[in-house]
Amino acid sequence: MNPSSLREARKLADFTQNYAEKFGGKAEIVIAPPFVYIPALKIINRKLKIGAQNAFWANEGAYTGEISPEMLKGLGVEYVIIGHSERRKYLCETDEMINEKVSTALKAGLKVILCVGEQKRELRSKNYELRKAQNYVRDQLQKDLKGVLNLKSYFLNLIIAYEPVWAIGTGKACKPEDALEMARFIKKILDSRFSILDSRVLYGGSVNGNNVVDFIKYKDIDGVLVGGASLKPKEVLEIIKKAG
Repeated sequence: MNPSSLREARKLADFTQNYAEKFGGKAEIVIAPPFVYIPALKIINRKLKIGAQNAFWANEGAYTGEISPEMLKGLGVEYVIIGHSERRKYLCETDEMINEKVSTALKAGLKVILCVGEQKRELRSKNYELRKAQNYVRDQLQKDLKGVLNLKSYFLNLIIAYEPVWAIGTGKACKPEDALEMARFIKKILDSRFSILDSRVLYGGSVNGNNVVDFIKYKDIDGVLVGGASLKPKEVLEIIKKAG
């Protein structure tokens, strides 16, 4: 729910677009503004694509206040974030709800960024902590992607964002090597359980201009999902330069 005005949103989008044109290279750069700004920010330049922060599980009906995937598609939106930890926490979204949203959004032709990640860090040995996290993420994927085998033609539009909840907004990002292990684990699950090959996995959780290279230097981490740093032009510049 940031920034607080259309004027600020336009200014930030202009900054981001200019940086993308100058330094973006081959990086695919997507911004996901609040719904109300999408029509005004639907840009313009192929370097900058538009995503939405959420979508409903139906394309029409008496669901006051909700936004459907088809509505987003009609605005020229290409991507949608589903299952973000804040919606799971504050809006009480369940895995069953998220599963329906993923299915409807994929069928509408949107590229889905599905967020998964463990709630807390276990204060024991590294192996114990990693196993607990992997079990948590495996359970989320199995529930969130239930029935997705029936949507094989849409697999290329599915992206997983690994966001350990304890790292979001804390300034304490996951260790890059741990994020790498989780990315590999997620890809293995997608391959073995869902027959999804060549999957894409992003890392999110206190990503900034200083640490972004630590994650994207690994070929199994296909990009980053940026939170608070995306509102700071200097951070945006550094991230785009290093990702490009």
